[in-house]
Amino acid sequence: NHLTPDRFCEMEGIQSIDVTGDFNPCELLLTGDQPFPLLVGSNGQVLIAAAQYGKGRMVVTAHEAMVQLQQFLPFVKNALEWLKSSPTALIGVHRSLGALSELLLSNGIKVQPDATLGDSLGVFCRDAYDDVQADDLVQFVKRGGGLLIGGQAWNWSSQHGKEAVLVRFPGNLVTSVAGVYFTGNVGENGVFSVPEKIPKIPLITEHGLNIQRDLQTLLKGVERFNVKGDDLQNQMVPSPLLIHGALAFPVGISDTYHSFLAAAYYGRGRIVVASHEGFLNISSMKTFLLNAISWLSAGKERKVGIGDSLQELYSMLNQAEIPCELTNFKKDLGIYCCMAYDAKEMESIHEFVSEGGGLLIGGQSWYWASVNPDSSAIAEYPGNKILNKFGIGIIGKSIEIPENSCPAGEPSEVASTYHFRKAFLKFKEHIQNEQILQPPYSLWLQKLVQDITIFLEIPAMNSRPFSSVQEEALGLVQIKGIPEVSVHNPIQANSDQAILLQIASVLYNVLPEFQDLVPGLMPNDPNSYPIAPPQNIQINGSNTGTECSWRSTGMYAPPASTVTLLFPSFTLSAKLQVQIGCHTDSLVNLQEWKRPPVVTRRFRVQREKMEISSLWGGLLYIIAPENSSLGYFSVTIEGATQAPYFKHGKTTPSSIYEDWQDTIRHYPAPWAELETENIILTLPSDAVRSHDGITFLLQTWDQMMRAISHLAAIPPVFPRPERIVADVQISAGWMHAGYPIMSDVGAVPSIIDVQDFYAKGTWGPIHELGHNQQKRGWNFPPHTTEATCNLWSVYVNETVLSISREIAHSELQPHARKERIENYIRNGANLNDFEVFTALEPYLQLQEAFGWDSYIHIFAKYQTMSNIPDDNRSKMNLWAETFSQEVNRNLGPFFITWGWPIEDSVSENLALSYPAWAEDPMIQYQHS
Repeated sequence: NHLTPDRFCEMEGIQSIDVTGDFNPCELLLTGDQPFPLLVGSNGQVLIAAAQYGKGRMVVTAHEAMVQLQQFLPFVKNALEWLKSSPTALIGVHRSLGALSELLLSNGIKVQPDATLGDSLGVFCRDAYDDVQADDLVQFVKRGGGLLIGGQAWNWSSQHGKEAVLVRFPGNLVTSVAGVYFTGNVGENGVFSVPEKIPKIPLITEHGLNIQRDLQTLLKGVERFNVKGDDLQNQMVPSPLLIHGALAFPVGISDTYHSFLAAAYYGRGRIVVASHEGFLNISSMKTFLLNAISWLSAGKERKVGIGDSLQELYSMLNQAEIPCELTNFKKDLGIYCCMAYDAKEMESIHEFVSEGGGLLIGGQSWYWASVNPDSSAIAEYPGNKILNKFGIGIIGKSIEIPENSCPAGEPSEVASTYHFRKAFLKFKEHIQNEQILQPPYSLWLQKLVQDITIFLEIPAMNSRPFSSVQEEALGLVQIKGIPEVSVHNPIQANSDQAILLQIASVLYNVLPEFQDLVPGLMPNDPNSYPIAPPQNIQINGSNTGTECSWRSTGMYAPPASTVTLLFPSFTLSAKLQVQIGCHTDSLVNLQEWKRPPVVTRRFRVQREKMEISSLWGGLLYIIAPENSSLGYFSVTIEGATQAPYFKHGKTTPSSIYEDWQDTIRHYPAPWAELETENIILTLPSDAVRSHDGITFLLQTWDQMMRAISHLAAIPPVFPRPERIVADVQISAGWMHAGYPIMSDVGAVPSIIDVQDFYAKGTWGPIHELGHNQQKRGWNFPPHTTEATCNLWSVYVNETVLSISREIAHSELQPHARKERIENYIRNGANLNDFEVFTALEPYLQLQEAFGWDSYIHIFAKYQTMSNIPDDNRSKMNLWAETFSQEVNRNLGPFFITWGWPIEDSVSENLALSYPAWAEDPMIQYQHS
């Protein structure tokens, strides 16, 4: 019996189902990741659904008549076939569905009428109006049984209230464990066609719950969320939450619509999520935490299990005389409290909550995301493997909670605030009906831009509550196309185009069917790059460094085109990756975009033949992991375009230079690379096609990189070459450090105008390379971060380019330096003013007195030091001591004049150990 949901939907040739007659169905609500709709009305309401739970299955109809009338017989036969775990499984029908027994028996289908639930049954059929056997039915399905259940809840809701339906309607005590709920909404009558594919479910189904009432319980007596605690534990940085489930809602919100506390109903249970485990462990959150335990208890006396070193929570509950114990997860608990860093109990927790347990869970995912940069936090972070099913995700970023605390807000305000499905539905209506978005929806756009891309990364295979959102998103791009974005046509980050651009980016990566639609949706023809014949490329798979290294292939993957790479089998266990694109800065947080905000894509090399593509295209790289000893191997690349690529060595043959001049620099890819031993420059191809001094340029870069390594006291050949990548827009500034160093294309002359280097020097690129040499042990942020990197700028300009410091940068002209010192001293030598060129000044004074060798020796010494302190005060004292030792002078008075916090004991020790520095340039200011 291998009927898949898709196979079921074909309904063995059923074209339509007639939902007419003397009955009104209700609407079904589907949530979680298991259920799928089988029949949807013309207005999108789900009328029949199916789901798996444990080893068994259930089929749910929105009225008991829908399993008892003749017109439904073909569907009922299919349903029973799908529900049977074996061809001989015995079908039992409860007396509440007497008409079904007669219908089946009269059509030659063997059933046991008036059956009760027993082990011998394979399938059980009953209505949804009796909760006497609810627990037994859940266990029956979990063990492998099939359940056919029908009913409507609108009549029940008129007697018991709409908000009671989800948690108290008898049928929901059974079906909700698999994410299917009867609602009090009246469903549609009519003749509805059965689609070939599983139909979509609505973005939002009215559930009837009064979330404000839940919030009143959760927020009782809470005026503010003091999430930093009374002792200001500044290390407690939460992540934002993505609230995406139909039955999930925000509880604590920042002023930028970021939720850091949320709650949800799921099945018969409840969940409360904190986006940092510390929130569960600080006394300032005690009122909220006791409220949360009360809400999770749902009015019953419950035993609380507390795991994952939440000792303070245990103490708080103990003081409040709430029965609790420190324990790992186990079955007999009523509420379980834990951290979100381990998914090993995932299935047990899912079952626990589905069947009525309460879960209090906390954790941030920004750290996980930082150490797993090539993985999707929403999909792969352990906590999200537990939580996505419940409709809440912990986003792999951090948020600031303002001023140590956040107002709790009125329950009505919190209930009506940002929710992913609500925001996306409004955006969909806005696009489809071309309505103007009104506040608050217009204010939510920028958050939706970021959240839609995160949500679309949640694995949605065979999961209709998730894949339905993908299809809705796909429909919007089909209506509007993929927006054009460029320097000449920038788009605003809080605009419709921004959301459509983000949707297209992610759908291209997750939906194969979208890739086929792209050529017709792209503003530019993606096939405008000529494809080269297959190329066999030699790759250096070894990497002695402690960080991954990009290896250039000299090839370019055209936008929205498939490139095939063939790897030798011995490389498959080496943790290699392939990367398309080098422009790694994300622009998501900027107000305006001149290119799509995320344009690089990585793939793990796990098969000999890899077919890869990217919506935006880009240069192709093989990434060698840290500490790799793979050696050289060849990879064959098919379907790519050749890019201008020149590798300079000490003995580059003239024939290669001629090939470059005549042919290679004219290759059609839009980005080019120039490589030398210690640096690779990635530039617009137009910038190198007309450059006739490539060899001289790269010789100069070779010398500058040797000078950088010399001053840093590191080996002359870098473990991996540095990279500078020019981009039409970067995430911050004109250039910024990193791997790669990113540069605005406007700064390209400062990277390749070699004549200008020798006339006026070059500053910006060396400044960023200097940042990459700064070490935590001798950098004192924020004071010296933008200062000591400039030692390399001065050194390279003077020693390689013969450009004196006052010419290399106007801020280093003697009068500017003197004026800066005098202003700084006049203002009290306050470290708050000690930054950039002011902070560089004492380093220049020491260099002018003791030469560059003193720095080279000190940087070498720091590389072998152990137990370097973390705080600035101690590190600054250590630097003063180390420099004094290096130059055999007492530099204490010099640093004290500069306002450094030199301790008395260090001053005394330096005065006893070394002669005074008679030439100290700051002597004249010592008594100012």
